[in-house]
Amino acid sequence: MSPLLEVEEVTAGYGSVMIVHEVSVRLEAGELVTIIGPNGAGKSTLLKAIFGLLPISAGRVRLGGDVVTDEAPSRMVRLGASFVPQTENVFPSLTIRENLEMGAYQLSGGVGERIGEVLELFPELRERTGEQAARLSGGQRQALAIARSLMLDPKMLLLDEPTAALSPVRRGQIFERLMSIRERGVALLMVEQNAREALAISDRAYVLVDGRNAHEQPGPEMLANPEVGRLFLGLDSIEDGETDSGGA
Repeated sequence: MSPLLEVEEVTAGYGSVMIVHEVSVRLEAGELVTIIGPNGAGKSTLLKAIFGLLPISAGRVRLGGDVVTDEAPSRMVRLGASFVPQTENVFPSLTIRENLEMGAYQLSGGVGERIGEVLELFPELRERTGEQAARLSGGQRQALAIARSLMLDPKMLLLDEPTAALSPVRRGQIFERLMSIRERGVALLMVEQNAREALAISDRAYVLVDGRNAHEQPGPEMLANPEVGRLFLGLDSIEDGETDSGGA
């Protein structure tokens, strides 16, 4: 059986400036896969190219066995993909419920029922659906962004730095939610700056360096691999610190 997502030697960037060079990634159904690497390694650029937000200059993307290279984001959503950007990922002036309704724009009915199903994963939002998103903390906003991405029952989530700038407690809560989403059969591909915590829950992980594949390994094994930290992340070991605070 083919992987749910196959990224085959993709090259992409901004205009004539290529950031990602011949990168290959795969994501099996129900997997949680993390991409880590130094600042400017092309991690976020790769996610945007997969989702159709940036043009792909070379290579191919398959979703469910079908070629989806350079498909529009709206088409990717219809095919079962959803993308959670790092910033500007909620509508602050809308309520929690209205944000979730915006995520259900392709549903012909049953929106209220779907909101109830999604909020089972996010009890911190369930009792506040009439509250404006602007009043939420950073962690709660990120939870809302992830909840909205689930409204159309996707097969796959692409997440760009889901725990960036969050406190350790909030980071832990987000990672717990991601594990629960995986248990429901949704595959997750995420770029993450908090390497130690992310690798501990990942089925597999990739390291990108200078926009290219540098390493692939099961998450816990990569977490214990001192060479990954020393050679690719500039650390004595991943256990001793975090990765970079951002990415291209």
